[in-house]
Amino acid sequence: MIKKFIKAALIIIMSSCLGACNNKIGNSNEISTTIKDENNSKVSVVVSFNPLREFVEAVGKDKISVKVMVPEGMEPHDFEPKPRDMESLSKAQVFIYNGLGMEAWAEKTLTAVDNKSLEIVNASKNAEVIKNEEVEHGEYDPHIWLSLKEAKILAKNIKDALVKVDSANKAFYEENYNEFATKLDELYNEYKKKFETVSNKNFVTGHAAFAYLCRDFGLKQNSVEDVFAEGEPTPKKMKDLVDYSKNNNIKVIFMEELASPKVSETLAKEVGAKVEKIYTIESREDNKDYLESMKDNLEKIYNSLK
Repeated sequence: MIKKFIKAALIIIMSSCLGACNNKIGNSNEISTTIKDENNSKVSVVVSFNPLREFVEAVGKDKISVKVMVPEGMEPHDFEPKPRDMESLSKAQVFIYNGLGMEAWAEKTLTAVDNKSLEIVNASKNAEVIKNEEVEHGEYDPHIWLSLKEAKILAKNIKDALVKVDSANKAFYEENYNEFATKLDELYNEYKKKFETVSNKNFVTGHAAFAYLCRDFGLKQNSVEDVFAEGEPTPKKMKDLVDYSKNNNIKVIFMEELASPKVSETLAKEVGAKVEKIYTIESREDNKDYLESMKDNLEKIYNSLK
């Protein structure tokens, strides 16, 4: 009798354990499914390079997941997509590129991608572009994101694409865009007033990336390298830069991460100026976001002209 009682008790205990285990497995599956569903609910976005990530994150925030194709520290026009980049595009819902010749590889890459539902966004569509003097590189200057005014156009194009693929969150994207556009306007208005107080409008950069910024504020850039940061200056070009710097009382030579810092340093030494870093924002530098980088640029340029 005792043996039967013990046997029955053991069966009850084992059954209870199995039931508890099954419940744990069931709960684990529910958690796993929840996490997967949360991840799948985000809009999958691929951007060509950093400034576009800045804009899509400002508008999309936690509703998007974003991958950047061009590695940090590489010029976007020097980039060649790898198989992993093609795979990312084949799974993405949205691809955003700058256009204006910045990504010479984009058209060929998109032709090769097997993703008929991919929403393709030329971020510079409807922007007021500047003609490029070096026509061999393309008809227009591509550095449009360095204008606070044109940045609103890029961000709007991105916002419209997110609304198109995720209309359920239209109000969310609209609100974020309006918030970002307001911050761009505030920064623009602040420095518009500041630059109106200086008579010297000339500054020298590592490469000619700041034409749109100059247009915003009535400034003029001269540069060590051309629009695409290609080639160090000839002796004649260097002499012209020295003369220009002296004649225009240039106190600061600005250098960028992807241009030639040694040439900027040589020029600065020649004219008795100091060297300061300025951001093209082609990569994310010093852990600054777009607005922080642009404010830093504008403040440094303003101080150099006072």
